[in-house]
Amino acid sequence: MNLYDAVIPVFLKMLGNVERWLDKAVAHAQAKKFDPELFLHERVALDQFSFTRQVQAACDQMKFTAAKMTGKTPPAHPDTETTIEELRARIRAVAAYLESFTREDFAGCEDRPCGHGWMQGKTMRAGDYLDHFALPNTYFHLATVYQMLRHRGVELGKADYIGSLPFS
Repeated sequence: MNLYDAVIPVFLKMLGNVERWLDKAVAHAQAKKFDPELFLHERVALDQFSFTRQVQAACDQMKFTAAKMTGKTPPAHPDTETTIEELRARIRAVAAYLESFTREDFAGCEDRPCGHGWMQGKTMRAGDYLDHFALPNTYFHLATVYQMLRHRGVELGKADYIGSLPFS
């Protein structure tokens, strides 16, 4: 299997899922008559990233994963989003970036060294980077966003988190 299949379609699906969660969050806030922007400041724990930062972190992990695995430079996003619409724009920008990748971009990338500054000069081969860091980290931030919305009463279920499945 080309690692494109484990990265691009999965990340695009999850970004679409987050957009639908935001739709449900806005609808919930409107039904309960409160400002949906209040969700942006939500936290699971006081020392954990806010809702906004969790979405930004998930988006960043997705774009960095694709870029690092293919040797490309990811776009910069300054983390200045302060509204749901600005978060949607961030999600869509990352989706557009991911859509620019082809299967050929990922051909033979399994052993490409992938690293971050916090790794202090260490790297992992791209396949291990994906399996042991990128996917778990992405899903951590996404699950946290999902849980913040559930905690505040937004009607989301497992099917909303998992999204569509590629049945044959």
